[in-house]
Amino acid sequence: QVQLVESGGGLVQAGGSLRLSCAASGRTFSTYVMGWFRPAPGKEREFVAAIRWSGGSTYYADFVKGRFTISRDNAKNMVDLQMNSLKPEDTAVYYCAARFLTMSRSPGEYDYWGQGTQVTVSS
Repeated sequence: QVQLVESGGGLVQAGGSLRLSCAASGRTFSTYVMGWFRPAPGKEREFVAAIRWSGGSTYYADFVKGRFTISRDNAKNMVDLQMNSLKPEDTAVYYCAARFLTMSRSPGEYDYWGQGTQVTVSS
């Protein structure tokens, strides 16, 4: 099993920045796609960004391109989400998730989830 623990959430003003971290443990292989999701109207969760542990290929939702950056540290088994130029509409619980091999933007296709970390952006 893969265990995921998010950290780094908090309260910031609009235009500010936060760095979220997801620590992964219990994995045998470094062949996973790691994703970040948040709740959205009409969806259980919406895709934010993802990265492959192997190779580091990244994928982003259109609404975060140019503002958020996902990265990973293979030695530390950690994936980060650097969030800049935050907007009030970014306020949400952000979840780290993992699935085997194949990139996906669908939360239903991810197998492992963290408990989430709260991001609140004030006006």
